[in-house]
Amino acid sequence: MVEIRFHGRGGQGAVKASDILAMAAFKEGKEVQSFPFFGVERRGAPVTAFTRISDDKIRIHCYIYDPDVLVVLDPSLIGAVPLTDGLKPNGKIIINTQRSPEEFDFPEAVNPQVFTVDCSTIAVKHGLGSPAAPIVNTAILGAVAKATGLVGVDSIAESIMEKIPVKQEKNAEAARETFAKLVG
Repeated sequence: MVEIRFHGRGGQGAVKASDILAMAAFKEGKEVQSFPFFGVERRGAPVTAFTRISDDKIRIHCYIYDPDVLVVLDPSLIGAVPLTDGLKPNGKIIINTQRSPEEFDFPEAVNPQVFTVDCSTIAVKHGLGSPAAPIVNTAILGAVAKATGLVGVDSIAESIMEKIPVKQEKNAEAARETFAKLVG
């Protein structure tokens, strides 16, 4: 079983990204769970969502405390919230940023594998949100597919087309572009 924790801000679509990833894995015959952590969220407040993907039946039903993968939709969360708490050794951290993986240091994590891609610029290029508030949730899913190998980018694109109510093609294109441009 692979456990994934999404970190974003209210309004960025972390919960929707978690759902789309689960749907894509389900389409590929996997067992899945996807759920958010809700507190007093408001637009801009930190938000956490979770996805589990397994070849076998998933029998646990709790938050993900020791993730295999972290997905960071907003790099301003680094240092602001305890992102790497519980990250398994050699865990993957996928960050929406213009910076290179080598520019990040997570001393509290054991040998993390860091991947970066500029989802914000890609989202704006495809008309997803605005330059001031890009919507990066679908774009980052292409990076998740590439970094983890858990699902194919075609399953991600197909799930985006089913779950996103507007600009389905643009969202799918953004995911395909991040798949191609991921650095790590």
